[in-house]
Amino acid sequence: MKETPVEALGPAPFRFELPQGQPLQGPAFSTAFKLIATLLLAVTAGWFVQLWLAGKVSGGPVSIFSWFLAALAVMVSTWWSVVRSVTRMDGRELQQTWLWNKKMELRELAYGKLIRVPGLDWLIAPRLYLRTLEGKFAVFYAADPRMIAQFERLVAELKAFRRLA
Repeated sequence: MKETPVEALGPAPFRFELPQGQPLQGPAFSTAFKLIATLLLAVTAGWFVQLWLAGKVSGGPVSIFSWFLAALAVMVSTWWSVVRSVTRMDGRELQQTWLWNKKMELRELAYGKLIRVPGLDWLIAPRLYLRTLEGKFAVFYAADPRMIAQFERLVAELKAFRRLA
């Protein structure tokens, strides 16, 4: 009995080449968005400090103080992820640092869509929605115009490739 290679059992893998074959890396979120997130966190923390100093935060162990600190911890971890998040693309995969790192192999892609708010790329980072042949999906953000251009090209090439396959 002749063995069939694994690649022959499914659709052909998608191949995507970057210009000059160089990996591309850039911030996931714009500077304006990072500043707004920082301001929102500072205002929220300042508001709570004002409430606490005014004596409006009291109660037992499960008080508004506990709930606020839990919410603030979530906000701080999300803020930290927004501030340091980086999207990286090479010829094999797309990665983004976040609360947990996201990674998707380009060869396994089945579908892609670039979602953006026209005229607001400077504030709201365009996002690339990707789905694999197995149905796994992820969303990657990019604030770098070079990365966004590669996202657009990836979506167009993937659409053409899967239409022919």
